[in-house]
Amino acid sequence: MKKSFESIDEYIASFPKNVQTVLEQIRQVIKEAAPKSEEAISYNMAAFKLNGNLVWFGAFKNHIGFYPRESAIEEFKEKLSGYEVSKVQGTVKFPLDKPIPLDLIKEMVKFRVKENLKETNGSKC
Repeated sequence: MKKSFESIDEYIASFPKNVQTVLEQIRQVIKEAAPKSEEAISYNMAAFKLNGNLVWFGAFKNHIGFYPRESAIEEFKEKLSGYEVSKVQGTVKFPLDKPIPLDLIKEMVKFRVKENLKETNGSKC
């Protein structure tokens, strides 16, 4: 994998086609859930920002890492019970050999949007 990326397009293009498809699906779900968010590269992963950092996602050998922050991990802990999570790091691992729960990702992104807008008094409503 390349050492640093300039865009999410470049990041996604660095993976095999099957992984690219999954990453694009996640990207689209985030865009739907947070249409006013901006794409970025942060920590050399795909990221979305809306009044600060919103969520990150990245592909690894056997999973997709999704990083919606600790608060979302706590809020959705029951729905995430079948996945490996780290509340401390705000991370969930979605195995690549199973369907990615796009509806759950959308819910978590919407939660994070509300959280970020509340923290900044809704300046991008």
